Amino acid sequence: MPIDSATIHKTLKDFFGYDTFKGDQERIIRHLIEGGDAFVLMPTGGGKSLCYQLPALLMEGTAIVISPLIALMKNQVDLLRGFEAGEGSIAHFLNSSLSKIQIEAVRADLISGRTKILYVAPESLTKEENVQLLRGVKISFYAVDEAHCISEWGHDFRPEYRRIRFLVDEIGRLPIIALTATATPKVQSDILKNLGIQHAAIFKSSFNRPNLYYEVRDKQDVEKDMIKYIKQNPGKSGIVYCLSRKKVEEIAQLLCINGIKARPYHAGLDAKTRAENQDAFLREDINVIVATIAFGMGIDKPDVRFVLHYDIPKSIESYYQETGRSGRDGKEGNCIAYYSYKDIQKLEKFMQGKPISEQEINRQLLGEVVAYAESNQCRRKLLLNYFGEDYPGDNCCSCDNCIHPKPTFDGWREMRMVIELIEMLPEHFKIEHLAAILAGESNAMIKSYKHDALPLFGAGKAHSDKFWCTVIHQGLILHLLEKEIESYGHIDVTDAGREFLKHPHELMMVEDRVFTGTGGGDEEEDEEAAAAATAMMKGGSSGDPVLLAMLKDLRRDRARKLGLQPWILFGDPALEDMAILYPITLEELRGCQGVGEGKAKKFGAEFVDLIRKYVEENEIIRPDDFVVKSVPSKGANKIFIIQSIDKGMSLEDIASAKGLDMDELMTEIEAIVATGTKLNLDYYIDANFDEDIVQEIYEYFRDEASSDSVSEAMEALGSDYDEMEIRLVRIKFLCEIAS
Repeated sequence: MPIDSATIHKTLKDFFGYDTFKGDQERIIRHLIEGGDAFVLMPTGGGKSLCYQLPALLMEGTAIVISPLIALMKNQVDLLRGFEAGEGSIAHFLNSSLSKIQIEAVRADLISGRTKILYVAPESLTKEENVQLLRGVKISFYAVDEAHCISEWGHDFRPEYRRIRFLVDEIGRLPIIALTATATPKVQSDILKNLGIQHAAIFKSSFNRPNLYYEVRDKQDVEKDMIKYIKQNPGKSGIVYCLSRKKVEEIAQLLCINGIKARPYHAGLDAKTRAENQDAFLREDINVIVATIAFGMGIDKPDVRFVLHYDIPKSIESYYQETGRSGRDGKEGNCIAYYSYKDIQKLEKFMQGKPISEQEINRQLLGEVVAYAESNQCRRKLLLNYFGEDYPGDNCCSCDNCIHPKPTFDGWREMRMVIELIEMLPEHFKIEHLAAILAGESNAMIKSYKHDALPLFGAGKAHSDKFWCTVIHQGLILHLLEKEIESYGHIDVTDAGREFLKHPHELMMVEDRVFTGTGGGDEEEDEEAAAAATAMMKGGSSGDPVLLAMLKDLRRDRARKLGLQPWILFGDPALEDMAILYPITLEELRGCQGVGEGKAKKFGAEFVDLIRKYVEENEIIRPDDFVVKSVPSKGANKIFIIQSIDKGMSLEDIASAKGLDMDELMTEIEAIVATGTKLNLDYYIDANFDEDIVQEIYEYFRDEASSDSVSEAMEALGSDYDEMEIRLVRIKFLCEIAS
């Protein structure tokens, strides 16, 4: 029997509580109901789930939803059962987290036909007993969520996903809908080909998230800035992303001792702790989750109000995906990234030793990140352009570059000077060395190469070396310059750069736009900018703030008793409508956004009761300025490191034993030496580094250095010396002479 438009819209309202569809949702649902394959590219928060959940409810049989994230499956099932007025058999998940008794209950509901949606992990789908089970079940269609996992070119490749088409054929071919939030044309092609749906209808939504505000801040006093920002947004949920597990732990602890409810989340935690920390975030027992960039969180929390990147991500795709967790309900979402070019250099170092082709891909991805962070263009325009979409306006009014444009200058003369210098040199050098020549800064390396005798030495001394680093960075962004892969970090001129040298033209560049973590701004100006940016945000609630707070407290308490996440009872839009409309009957409650009949009957009585008895109050709390409390050093690794060095253990083995990377281990060792403890690393230095190089670095610290600064040493010694060499010899020098 055909499913008409009236039935589709009635289900949307009665079950999900919405009056209208968003974007292409209705077209996608109709296409699937009519038996067609579909590919859906829809950004996070666009409503992908509804595209397969609603048709699953209407079509005969059970929809099989293949998802890689176990935690996300549970959230989706809980959410669907929250909408359901009955006993909760409408949706199930099948994965490794279930006990035998739970699996039997799922099987019984499937075979009886009560289950309309089954979420299954790709690994579980490959098990023969599950294949046999599904062969005996009437299936309506297959939904492949996070479909980019199919492609080796995707940012989250899962080999098991490449077997989906084979398993579908074995169970029984039916319509397939593939859904993803991020896919380049190459990844899209891979998905269609691998699933065998090359003729599928393709639905692409705009990547624009108008409710999100984008900002990049200098990575200076970042801990204080983050704590201040979070305290100025009390009660709001947020995520902080860090590059390493160690930093995740440090930041989570720092937030806690400063009165912010936060917990860590990374792959190094055991599964039980991860689940507890995630559930605490979803239940709103804590406000902030601190997570690694590399580890997917698998959450479906619509009211995340801010995403802070302590470390810049490795690609624009990752950045878009992670910022997309903010404001999924269409309301306020602030995305702030802290950026220092030193972080990019650190990521570049991690690439060394990898295959050249992989280095090339990663270099291009990092180049896009640098271009985004250092650009003066509209950030929304840059993001959309990356995904092949044009933003029509000149000013989005919701990013730092549009609200507070940075000063620019025509830098064609400066760029020409840089290109002339590079072309003049018989060998290639790193950014810092080229900048020092132009700024006229004489150091040991410049003297050794006699670069202080070049006609361009000091030709740009009116500007600092940091200014020239800025010019060179922007030359890389504009593809006039490039970094060599084989001799990593050395700068060369591209064909486009040589053409520019022959025919120079206007080149508008950002003034002093290099993030080194040493700059600063006027605090009052920063706060005014933040206030102006917040004023630009969409979706602020105009309801009674006291009542809204009480409703949220009630929601949290009821959710905890029921073992559900709060928004499964009622989403923020529903609570905000209650704070505006003051519904005092269940019938009136159904008039609030996202409240269907099932929700009203199941959860509504206590809410309308509270509203009926509500006594108006007026209490607004704003945080005062504060001093950031630092985490006391516990010396957890100190004794182990000292004892291991005394035994002559390799630094690589020490790092591995404590779950550190080499940079983190070196920081620990430097901290130990700074307290006055002497370490003898000669065994490691002698085995790994050339004696002449060690001697030259040692003599630099003994004879030339004005301080023990590693950055000054790197600048003075130049690109022939590796940072690790300098740091180790510095430690040797401090222990033997300077301590």
